Amino acid sequence: MSGCWRSLQQPLARASARYHPRWCIHGTLRTFATEASIDSELKPSNYGQPLFQSHPHLLRPHELTPGIPVEEYERRREMLMDSLPSNSVVISVAAPIKYMSGSAYKFRQASDFWYLTGFEEPDAAVILEKTSTSRGYRMTLFSNGKDSDKEKWEGARTSFDDALRIFKADDAMSIQSFPSQLKSLSSLYSNIYIDIPNSPSKRSPRTTKSLLRYLSPPVQPKSGYESVVESLSTSRRNPLAPLVAKLRAFKSEREQQIMRAAADISGRAHAKTMRFTRPGISESAIAAHFEYLCCLAGSQRLAYVPVVASGPNALIIHYTSNNQMVQDGEMVLMDAGCEYNGYASDITRTYPASGAFTEPQKELYAAVLDAQKALISLCTESAKLNLHELHRQSCDILRRELNQIGFKLHTGDLERVLYPHFLSHPIGIDLHESAHLDRGEHLKAGMVITVEPGIYVPPTPQFPKHFHNMGIRIEDEVLVGKDHPVVLSVAAPKEIVDVEGACQGQLGLESF
Repeated sequence: MSGCWRSLQQPLARASARYHPRWCIHGTLRTFATEASIDSELKPSNYGQPLFQSHPHLLRPHELTPGIPVEEYERRREMLMDSLPSNSVVISVAAPIKYMSGSAYKFRQASDFWYLTGFEEPDAAVILEKTSTSRGYRMTLFSNGKDSDKEKWEGARTSFDDALRIFKADDAMSIQSFPSQLKSLSSLYSNIYIDIPNSPSKRSPRTTKSLLRYLSPPVQPKSGYESVVESLSTSRRNPLAPLVAKLRAFKSEREQQIMRAAADISGRAHAKTMRFTRPGISESAIAAHFEYLCCLAGSQRLAYVPVVASGPNALIIHYTSNNQMVQDGEMVLMDAGCEYNGYASDITRTYPASGAFTEPQKELYAAVLDAQKALISLCTESAKLNLHELHRQSCDILRRELNQIGFKLHTGDLERVLYPHFLSHPIGIDLHESAHLDRGEHLKAGMVITVEPGIYVPPTPQFPKHFHNMGIRIEDEVLVGKDHPVVLSVAAPKEIVDVEGACQGQLGLESF
């Protein structure tokens, strides 16, 4: 087992603690990433995102984003460009700003663009041209640059000079010149790797004449970027996302540390929320408590809308209404995780609202838990399994476990009724990094996946009555190893004695 994996099995000191103002290491309190005092911080910042110069409590020297050094972003670009044929160019653009009632949501950068650049401002783009130089490519970064009038309202932006110096671009230009630059470059390269913004997903295909365009004219005229992209011949245009997905599938040591830190924040929030929960409380209050704890620990946002499903609500797989009251004797299924320094966490726990499982609840919970632990043990490269095979194993194990506690399952009962979802998905910068993943590929060391078996028993006669209306899912994030998996979400209790101990305050945990 590598030194990195050994460190991931212990409570984080190096990656997690330095970002948590109240995290103690060996009896000492570490508050900042460096010894810099608050007085040395630059206020207001001159940059469009946190950097060491302005936020030394969040970043260390040479880190471009918290936890990730500038050299790692360079390596990502080099690996991408090395994989391409000669005469190739890569184009990636930032995420659009999203609005509600005229006000902007908190901005989140496009994942692939951020993975390649670390640049966190909207209205930005990057062009990478494959070259024969020792670096292997030429990088041009497009952004808004400085604008004192807009910065008075919206905050600082990174200057073009700083884009060159800090983000290691060869050239920095105004985003206004991006369409013309793209048009001039497009005629020079035979292989153009690019993704159209808001490209259709497999689940919701979009034709050129989409329904909205057919019913009404677009709110805004077509951008110069879209016009140029659509003018490119399909023979030269290639999708970029599948190539970046292959790189993102394997987490570096730095990424593993950040993901462990994200899982630690979420796992501790799960444990404290178990203590906070009681009969008579609302599901929305439980969700709010979890989010509060994550934010207090340094999380930038939740990774997804949490599921807080009490009692029979747990039979709804993606129950996000969270608007009913918790009753005595019910279990609460909470599927919730934070995003921390660009990486998602995804943890599900099921626990008794009253602090102790009933005997039927305990029996069904133990069946799911035993299955989940057996499946985690198979998350190794040496096991030579793919996600499809791992899912089939989960069906076999769950069927055996349920039959042992009195279920008499017929064909289709498990897969169509009791366990209707897939076991696993990759996770990283995005919650689901599976859009371009082949589930038939074997798991390899360095991948991070979820393992989340669940059983949801409807009140129908073919299933034992004392299990009716119970929904139990147990989900962990697992770092695939050569021979041994590492559970990143180990901070969230899941053994029956630990879950009941967390609910009752016997683990030394309080609600806050």
